Amino acid sequence: MPTEIDDEFYERADEHIHLANAQMANARRGVVSASFMYAAARFNAYVSACNAQSREHLIAERQATIDYFTEQYRLALTENLDDYISCFDDAMAPPSDQSS
Repeated sequence: MPTEIDDEFYERADEHIHLANAQMANARRGVVSASFMYAAARFNAYVSACNAQSREHLIAERQATIDYFTEQYRLALTENLDDYISCFDDAMAPPSDQSS
């Protein structure tokens, strides 16, 4: 599985985030988050199946695949939570009233 981040990595991630933000017009954040995580898991299972030479290989690599994606998610979540913690007051402040 690729571990290098290419030039478009964050642009692709931002496109997914924009879609999730747009979906919040009709659904609560938690519901959109759950759908987002399910979609990522489904796509990652598909990618893993595409990389397997056979059903038996996919079965043999099942736990390693789960461990890999779980660890990658943990790293990304930790990085992003730490980012929000470091700038919480600015990032989560309500929009200022620009009419004054």
